[in-house]
Amino acid sequence: MGALTWNLKGRRPEEIEVSGISGITVTPQWAWGGSTGAGVRVCIVDSGIEADHPLVGAVAGAYVVVGVGDRFEVRETPTIDRFGHGTACASIVRRIAPDCEIHSVRVLGDNGGGAGDALVAGLRWAVNQGYDLINLSLSTTRERYLPALRAIADDAYFGNTVVVASAHNATVESFPWRFSSVISVGSHQEADADLVLYNPAPPVEFFAMGHRVEVAGLGGTTTCNTGNSFATPHVTGRCALILGKHPTLTPFQLKDILYLTSDNVRGNNG
Repeated sequence: MGALTWNLKGRRPEEIEVSGISGITVTPQWAWGGSTGAGVRVCIVDSGIEADHPLVGAVAGAYVVVGVGDRFEVRETPTIDRFGHGTACASIVRRIAPDCEIHSVRVLGDNGGGAGDALVAGLRWAVNQGYDLINLSLSTTRERYLPALRAIADDAYFGNTVVVASAHNATVESFPWRFSSVISVGSHQEADADLVLYNPAPPVEFFAMGHRVEVAGLGGTTTCNTGNSFATPHVTGRCALILGKHPTLTPFQLKDILYLTSDNVRGNNG
């Protein structure tokens, strides 16, 4: 991250020229045509990932948040998942972006529950590693974690790490998907894994397939799951395709391209 800039005193506009995408019609073909997600590092912050699952393949790095006295720290761990949620999400990302590099940070326990402090520690660590994308198919309703999560989400945004966060399945306030610095995702019920819709009435920004999604199950199996959790990695996978083709995009630019290529945004997406 560069030095903080509060104004342009003593500098000229030509000193901050940016190579933009003006004059280009942003279509799906331009945005991700031919991309497989190669070169993009995706971190699944969840319940872990099952090793060698045929629908996931190689996991480049596996870590777990552990309690040490009154604090939490992140350590390397064998590639395991005893609950299945993280493995399911990873399989969706892999299906869409087969050549991306997948990492795992385990913040949930064997029964799918987890401490808010573990979520904060795991997400902060993932952001500090500089992953290109973080898939976060979970959230917390506890407002005491709001300041820390907001600060982490802002650090990600300004550090060029894109957090793709799932909205809660229930109509409750939860975080960090509510923050504008992340890409927030809910589910639609259409049987179309390629259908991504922009929501003109946020705070949820995008909808993706989240109804009866075929995903990896534990023990090398396949199952069908429903929920916003499984819509989110569809958007993460698409982001991986876009970044694989346009690796210098900022989070702001990436979100703009997602909007312009959403299937319900007319006149831009071909």
